[in-house]
Amino acid sequence: MLRKPYPSDVSDEEWSFVAPYLSLIDVRAPQRQHDLREVFNALRWIVRAGAPWRMLPNDFPPWEAVYQQTRRWLQSGCFEAMVSDLRSVIRVAQGRQGQPSAVVLDGRTLQSSCESGPRAGYDGYKRKNGSKVHMAVDTLGHLLAVHVTPANEQERAQVQVLCETVQLATGNTVKLAWADQGYTGEEPKQAAQAQGIDLQVVKLPEAKKGFVLLPRRWVVERSFGWLARFRRLSRDFERLPEVLAGLHFVVFLMLMLPGAARILAQNQSS
Repeated sequence: MLRKPYPSDVSDEEWSFVAPYLSLIDVRAPQRQHDLREVFNALRWIVRAGAPWRMLPNDFPPWEAVYQQTRRWLQSGCFEAMVSDLRSVIRVAQGRQGQPSAVVLDGRTLQSSCESGPRAGYDGYKRKNGSKVHMAVDTLGHLLAVHVTPANEQERAQVQVLCETVQLATGNTVKLAWADQGYTGEEPKQAAQAQGIDLQVVKLPEAKKGFVLLPRRWVVERSFGWLARFRRLSRDFERLPEVLAGLHFVVFLMLMLPGAARILAQNQSS
């Protein structure tokens, strides 16, 4: 019996792109008890609704199966691979190079929860106890790298990890990175230069009055706004930092799939 579709369900065009990445075992293998597309739809529902795993609606596969399969996908890097390929498709369709030459760095603090509390830190600037998500995005705002630390960790201390991940994801094509004043100092600049990246800090004007749209920095702030639409990332609900990082790629996959699916469909029909 078919269930009623949810708004978060993947479309046929999107599934044709996603399925090869998610099929970690042969579809005819006896271990597969639940439809893979339904498991993926359940994960999309969890990320969008923000509900605990055990509150997954009964018309989806059992939450235990969805959780276990999600962990397998996260550990195998499926979502990072899909986001990387989708990013290239979208960039080429807009007349850009497949891999970016510039990125934008920033971090945001997520309030801790009962699950994440033991690894939480206090962010004195935001006055929050939780985790800090450090991100690197390209100039279109698409995710390249994400790194999770306690909220008391400084942004400038994460430059090396972010730049290493960025160059690994792009094949060392990135030459320039923009960041806010939290990345000021010689250490982060040298850490970026060690990876072949010139780190440029975009500073506030001295006479600031009201809202100021800063060059390039707004790109990553917009990406944070996109993430805020998904309730699972409204706070840090995860016990493990790698799961929180992986769900960021799941969200960007959901954001990028509709546009990329249309591009791929047009290319196939032409």
